Amino acid sequence: MTDEARARAATLVPNAGELRRAGERLSSVPGFGAALQGNDVKVVAEVKRSSPSRGVINSDLDLERQVAAYEAGGAAAVSILTEPARFGGSNQDLSRARVAVRIPLLKKDFHVETIQIFEARALGASAALVIARAVPPSRLEELLSAGNDVGMEILVEVRDERELELALTLGARLIGVNNRNLETLEIDPETSLRILPLIPADIVAIAESGVRSVEDVERLARAGANAVLVGTELSASNDPEAAVRSLTGVTRTTGARKS
Repeated sequence: MTDEARARAATLVPNAGELRRAGERLSSVPGFGAALQGNDVKVVAEVKRSSPSRGVINSDLDLERQVAAYEAGGAAAVSILTEPARFGGSNQDLSRARVAVRIPLLKKDFHVETIQIFEARALGASAALVIARAVPPSRLEELLSAGNDVGMEILVEVRDERELELALTLGARLIGVNNRNLETLEIDPETSLRILPLIPADIVAIAESGVRSVEDVERLARAGANAVLVGTELSASNDPEAAVRSLTGVTRTTGARKS
């Protein structure tokens, strides 16, 4: 997956200067981390056409209608999978979503090169996902620095205590805890319940994968999650607006994480 991402990133190199200038010319985008703070657990609703674990989820997904329904249902932000080979996404999905909704957008992909961060900014994303185990520590530091340079928030995804410690040491302000093992594709809900309480209270913490019901959100709320990222359940729903709304309004347990 990362090899394919590097190949895609290599095609951007000749246009690196223009990409950076395009991002600088872009009017300000809504803040991602700020949108996920508050007394209740926020929902980051994901556009997910397909996945390696589920295959086709919604091949007929209407991008504009989907993201508008998410916003109407109370989503605080939208995650757009732009990876084409395994998730059926595209950069065009992100550009179209930026026009369709006012809430922040997360560009979710295998971001392994700094030029991809410049691209994400130029496309109108508020934040970009970086998977800690997909890059060496030095590259993770470079990606966080690139985000700071162009005003792009970086969501660092972790799966264990070592990766969390690294992300915090490098100054990450947004942490995603993925319940899915990306090697086996299996979901372990205990991952978030174990890792979330270790995240400092001033860091925005998002639980990812395996959220299907308001009961799941309530469990994660007790562990201190600021937000949940939900893809498959919402993208497959016949009524995405109602599906998002059913997950909202859960009060956070603010004392669950260390200060």
